Amino acid sequence: MNDGGSGIGHFTHNALRIWVGFFFWMHGVQKLFGVLGREEVVEFGTRMGTAGLLEFFGGILIITGLFTRPVALVLALEMFLAYYWAHLPRSVWPIMNGGETAVLFMAVFVFLAANGPGAFSLDGLIRARRREKTVG
Repeated sequence: MNDGGSGIGHFTHNALRIWVGFFFWMHGVQKLFGVLGREEVVEFGTRMGTAGLLEFFGGILIITGLFTRPVALVLALEMFLAYYWAHLPRSVWPIMNGGETAVLFMAVFVFLAANGPGAFSLDGLIRARRREKTVG
Protein backbone atom coordinates (compact mmCIF):
# COMPACT_ATOMS: atom_id res chain seq x y z
CA MET A 1 0.00 0.00 0.00
CA ASN A 2 1.38 3.41 -0.97
CA ASP A 3 1.09 5.97 1.81
CA GLY A 4 2.19 8.88 -0.36
CA GLY A 5 5.94 8.36 -0.11
CA SER A 6 8.31 10.95 1.28
CA GLY A 7 9.94 14.15 0.10
CA ILE A 8 8.69 15.81 -3.06
CA GLY A 9 6.73 12.70 -4.11
CA HIS A 10 4.82 12.84 -0.82
CA PHE A 11 3.99 16.50 -1.39
CA THR A 12 2.99 16.15 -5.05
CA HIS A 13 0.83 13.07 -4.44
CA ASN A 14 -1.19 14.92 -1.80
CA ALA A 15 -1.22 18.16 -3.81
CA LEU A 16 -2.55 16.32 -6.88
CA ARG A 17 -5.38 14.78 -4.86
CA ILE A 18 -6.38 18.08 -3.26
CA TRP A 19 -6.07 20.11 -6.47
CA VAL A 20 -8.06 17.66 -8.60
CA GLY A 21 -10.66 17.22 -5.86
CA PHE A 22 -11.15 20.99 -5.70
CA PHE A 23 -11.65 21.32 -9.47
CA PHE A 24 -13.98 18.32 -9.50
CA TRP A 25 -15.98 19.83 -6.62
CA MET A 26 -16.35 23.05 -8.62
CA HIS A 27 -18.00 21.10 -11.46
CA GLY A 28 -20.55 19.83 -8.93
CA VAL A 29 -21.10 23.34 -7.57
CA GLN A 30 -21.77 24.57 -11.12
CA LYS A 31 -24.37 21.90 -11.76
CA LEU A 32 -26.13 21.96 -8.39
CA PHE A 33 -26.18 25.71 -7.74
CA GLY A 34 -25.98 27.31 -11.19
CA VAL A 35 -22.87 29.37 -10.38
CA LEU A 36 -19.25 29.63 -11.55
CA GLY A 37 -20.20 30.28 -15.16
CA ARG A 38 -23.32 28.14 -15.32
CA GLU A 39 -26.68 29.84 -15.11
CA GLU A 40 -29.06 26.89 -14.87
CA VAL A 41 -29.36 24.32 -12.09
CA VAL A 42 -29.64 20.68 -13.11
CA GLU A 43 -32.60 18.60 -11.99
CA PHE A 44 -32.10 15.81 -9.48
CA GLY A 45 -32.91 12.37 -10.80
CA THR A 46 -31.30 13.10 -14.16
CA ARG A 47 -27.85 12.03 -15.40
CA MET A 48 -26.60 15.57 -14.89
CA GLY A 49 -28.16 15.74 -11.43
CA THR A 50 -26.47 12.50 -10.44
CA ALA A 51 -23.20 13.78 -11.90
CA GLY A 52 -23.55 17.01 -9.92
CA LEU A 53 -24.05 15.10 -6.66
CA LEU A 54 -21.10 12.79 -7.38
CA GLU A 55 -18.88 15.74 -8.30
CA PHE A 56 -19.89 17.86 -5.29
CA PHE A 57 -19.68 15.20 -2.58
CA GLY A 58 -17.01 13.14 -4.32
CA GLY A 59 -14.87 16.25 -4.68
CA ILE A 60 -15.14 16.95 -0.94
CA LEU A 61 -14.17 13.37 -0.09
CA ILE A 62 -11.21 13.48 -2.49
CA ILE A 63 -10.04 16.85 -1.10
CA THR A 64 -10.15 15.57 2.48
CA GLY A 65 -8.82 12.15 1.53
CA LEU A 66 -11.67 10.23 3.16
CA PHE A 67 -12.70 6.86 1.64
CA THR A 68 -10.39 7.84 -1.21
CA ARG A 69 -9.93 4.50 -2.95
CA PRO A 70 -13.62 3.54 -3.31
CA VAL A 71 -14.68 7.13 -4.05
CA ALA A 72 -11.97 7.51 -6.69
CA LEU A 73 -13.11 4.26 -8.30
CA VAL A 74 -16.72 5.49 -8.49
CA LEU A 75 -15.59 8.86 -9.87
CA ALA A 76 -13.36 7.20 -12.48
CA LEU A 77 -16.39 5.19 -13.60
CA GLU A 78 -18.45 8.40 -13.73
CA MET A 79 -15.83 10.03 -15.95
CA PHE A 80 -15.68 6.95 -18.18
CA LEU A 81 -19.46 7.08 -18.62
CA ALA A 82 -19.38 10.85 -19.21
CA TYR A 83 -16.80 10.33 -21.92
CA TYR A 84 -18.67 7.38 -23.43
CA TRP A 85 -22.10 9.10 -23.47
CA ALA A 86 -21.21 12.72 -24.16
CA HIS A 87 -17.90 12.80 -26.03
CA LEU A 88 -17.20 9.51 -27.82
CA PRO A 89 -20.13 9.86 -30.26
CA ARG A 90 -18.45 13.00 -31.68
CA SER A 91 -15.01 11.45 -32.19
CA VAL A 92 -12.71 8.87 -30.62
CA TRP A 93 -10.03 11.54 -29.99
CA PRO A 94 -10.51 13.58 -26.79
CA ILE A 95 -8.85 16.63 -28.33
CA MET A 96 -11.49 16.60 -31.09
CA ASN A 97 -14.57 15.75 -29.01
CA GLY A 98 -14.04 18.04 -25.99
CA GLY A 99 -13.46 15.11 -23.64
CA GLU A 100 -9.97 16.00 -22.40
CA THR A 101 -11.23 17.01 -18.95
CA ALA A 102 -13.18 13.79 -18.47
CA VAL A 103 -10.19 11.68 -19.56
CA LEU A 104 -7.77 13.58 -17.30
CA PHE A 105 -10.09 13.32 -14.29
CA MET A 106 -10.54 9.62 -15.01
CA ALA A 107 -6.76 9.08 -15.15
CA VAL A 108 -6.18 10.84 -11.82
CA PHE A 109 -9.02 8.94 -10.15
CA VAL A 110 -7.60 5.62 -11.40
CA PHE A 111 -4.23 6.68 -9.94
CA LEU A 112 -5.85 7.53 -6.58
CA ALA A 113 -7.87 4.31 -6.52
CA ALA A 114 -4.67 2.33 -7.08
CA ASN A 115 -2.30 4.37 -4.88
CA GLY A 116 -4.51 5.79 -2.15
CA PRO A 117 -4.76 9.38 -0.95
CA GLY A 118 -1.29 9.94 0.46
CA ALA A 119 -0.41 10.36 4.10
CA PHE A 120 -1.76 13.92 4.41
CA SER A 121 -5.40 12.82 4.35
CA LEU A 122 -8.13 11.67 6.67
CA ASP A 123 -7.54 8.11 5.46
CA GLY A 124 -3.84 8.53 6.35
CA LEU A 125 -4.73 9.92 9.78
CA ILE A 126 -7.10 7.03 10.47
CA ARG A 127 -4.47 4.52 9.30
CA ALA A 128 -1.81 6.13 11.54
CA ARG A 129 -4.11 6.07 14.57
CA ARG A 130 -4.90 2.39 13.98
CA ARG A 131 -1.16 1.64 13.80
CA GLU A 132 -0.60 3.47 17.09
CA LYS A 133 -3.30 1.39 18.80
CA THR A 134 -1.85 -1.91 17.56
CA VAL A 135 1.73 -0.94 18.46
CA GLY A 136 0.92 0.73 21.78
